[in-house]
Amino acid sequence: MARMNDDTPEILYDGDWLRMVRRGQWEYAERTHGNGMAVIIIAVTPDDEVLFVEQYRVPLGARTIEMPAGLVGDDLAEDTFEIAARRELVEETGWKPGRVDVLLIGPTSSGMSSERIAFVRARDLVKVGDGGGVDNEEIVVHTVPRKQAPAWLMQKQREGFEMDLKLWAGLWMVDHDPDGSPAPGY
Repeated sequence: MARMNDDTPEILYDGDWLRMVRRGQWEYAERTHGNGMAVIIIAVTPDDEVLFVEQYRVPLGARTIEMPAGLVGDDLAEDTFEIAARRELVEETGWKPGRVDVLLIGPTSSGMSSERIAFVRARDLVKVGDGGGVDNEEIVVHTVPRKQAPAWLMQKQREGFEMDLKLWAGLWMVDHDPDGSPAPGY
């Protein structure tokens, strides 16, 4: 496909889930499902435990520890950050939030992808199932006492798990709003 100018994207590859694009000399990935947005859910149970998920990630060839997360708009055109956060939290962890608040939206890897992610704080959780994901995701749910969460994460890293670095931002936003003010209590 010929490029018309540096502002016109050239599609290098168009797959089922990702598209590779070139603008000028810059190459990057776009999602082909949904609206290019995702949510990461910061959730603390009524017992003051942070919810983490463990799953195998093919691109890394390793198991990862992450906060629950998912795509916005991959199933429903009218999806919002709030709807996606509610759905993904139940699917992945079995916990249903009474309330969700979008805290911050920004790029995940601005030099490589057009994807943006929203940090969403889930509150007033109620256990409604086992979680584990859908479509053979084989997600393992971990509930970790909030005060032990950073040390637990470092132990998991020593055990060979890959760590999503957004975990530390999420842990900070358990207790703080993005502007540094104290978050409302759980």
